[in-house]
Amino acid sequence: MKVVTLLSIIFMTVFLTACSAYNVDQRRQTAQSIATKGGFQPFKLKTKSFSFEGYFKKGKELSEPIIYIEGDGFAWIDKYTISRNPTPRDPVGLKLASIDSASSVFYLPRPCQYVELKTEKNCAQKYWTNARFSPEVIASFHQALEQIKRKFDARGFHLVGFSGGGAVATLLTAQRDDIRSLRTVAGNLDHVSLNRQRKVSPLTESLNPIDFATRVRKTPQVHFVGREDEIIPKWVAKNFVEATRGSSCASYYYVSNVTHAKGWEKLWGNLHKKVFSCKVEGLSD
Repeated sequence: MKVVTLLSIIFMTVFLTACSAYNVDQRRQTAQSIATKGGFQPFKLKTKSFSFEGYFKKGKELSEPIIYIEGDGFAWIDKYTISRNPTPRDPVGLKLASIDSASSVFYLPRPCQYVELKTEKNCAQKYWTNARFSPEVIASFHQALEQIKRKFDARGFHLVGFSGGGAVATLLTAQRDDIRSLRTVAGNLDHVSLNRQRKVSPLTESLNPIDFATRVRKTPQVHFVGREDEIIPKWVAKNFVEATRGSSCASYYYVSNVTHAKGWEKLWGNLHKKVFSCKVEGLSD
């Protein structure tokens, strides 16, 4: 009986731990805790297609705030099963934003993250799978930036995007004239080539950042790459920089002891302070 009881306890512990990872309220609480610790407060934006529930830290200097854009979140349960809710279990973009020492920092999740999906009429699963970088998704970010611009009298933005958020940040930069700098962290900058190499379904309803590389060639930018990243390999950033056709403002930076999502927190306190200017060659730590 004691053995059975012990096995039951172990089973329930594993079961509850697994359930907590899938629990949306728990994911929201995790984000709130990270934001509060970083001195951020919540804000909401409503665009034509989607709602955003993000966080911001407002300092004295608001003319050119830094905007962090989250990754794809919990888009898939496994390679065959789409998640019912893309709210991140591990919000790396928010963690990096909370570390940033800049005066004014905004954190924007991706569409359908953190919000109540029952009241979001446009939150179809395609927006965290096949259409995650679709024109309507990018349009919603344009509208969000314009609202921030009006409310806080901002003149321009510095964009930072993690993983799929790096794709969004790059596409925004290609379509705007008020982006002062672009940084991607483990950015998905060429999903077409990447998915083709992995022999997985293409994102047929999504724009591909590398197709717009020449449009961002005059924007100071650096693409941080984890050397141990097995999800977005090093060649993606390298190929993107090469696609800018010799831009003197585009570079990539390889970071040791970092995977796709692990290790950035420990190093971002120093990495985000790096002053990057126009250099053609790739950099390394």
